[in-house]
Amino acid sequence: MAWRSALLIDPVASDDRRGDFADTFRPFDPEQPALRVGDLSAQRGDGIFESLGVIDGHPQEVGAHLDRLVHSARLCDLPTPHLGQWRAAIARVAADAGAGENVMKLLLSRGVEGQPVPTAWITLASAPDNTRSRHEGIDVVTLDRGHALDVPARAPWLQLGAKTLSYAVNMAAIREAHRRGADDAVFVTSDGFVLEAPTATVLLRTGRRFVTPEPSAGILHGTTQLSVFSYLEGRGFDTAYETVPRATLVEADAAWLLSSVRLAAPVTAVDGAPKTVDRALTDEMNAYLLSPRD
Repeated sequence: MAWRSALLIDPVASDDRRGDFADTFRPFDPEQPALRVGDLSAQRGDGIFESLGVIDGHPQEVGAHLDRLVHSARLCDLPTPHLGQWRAAIARVAADAGAGENVMKLLLSRGVEGQPVPTAWITLASAPDNTRSRHEGIDVVTLDRGHALDVPARAPWLQLGAKTLSYAVNMAAIREAHRRGADDAVFVTSDGFVLEAPTATVLLRTGRRFVTPEPSAGILHGTTQLSVFSYLEGRGFDTAYETVPRATLVEADAAWLLSSVRLAAPVTAVDGAPKTVDRALTDEMNAYLLSPRD
């Protein structure tokens, strides 16, 4: 990963009416230290983030990512991000992107322990090469998330619908998938329902109908999935959010993992059972996802 730029943000209240936030930004060298040792992002993973694709200098799906940042802040009892300030910061960092694919991360932590001010910053780096995943596809294994489908509603303090900095479990799941000889994992509940991948949303096709697991089950509402649904609906396909049994993942005509950086990666096998890849539709979705979208 090649770093391109980074920006510290002095967060302002969500009701701040100023029109220019330039004096609240401070560029810094992403190769050099910038956060205080006591920041809770490092101490406890106490914060939230978003990852945006930046294509030829254009940040993708900014509105959807900011909406999800606000949603995560609410779930984690963090100050509500000022959308005008974050939009201005995103535009400033995106100006350093240049041609090609990049990834921008928006990060908001609770700040230094014992102090009331949160820490906010943005980074920009070159995106990994996802050509193989998009064209050849990926095989996945299902892994038990360790809770039943109704747990997020019964235990909201688990923050299962927030995109938090606490990603150790997600990374451990990907390592376990690799140990099992697969490319990625799909989480399922202990009572047998499909949730999401560690860094992606699951999309299934049966005939002309496309389904993704219901976001209210304590999973992230995928920004790329929202774009794909819009594209598919424009093509005349049916789309839906549903509770998805694990068997449906195996039996569906086709499946994809969708994310802001990898885009649409077709699933070639689930727990060793091969799946058909819809090559034409995958290429069409990725062409759409690589086009400028706000």
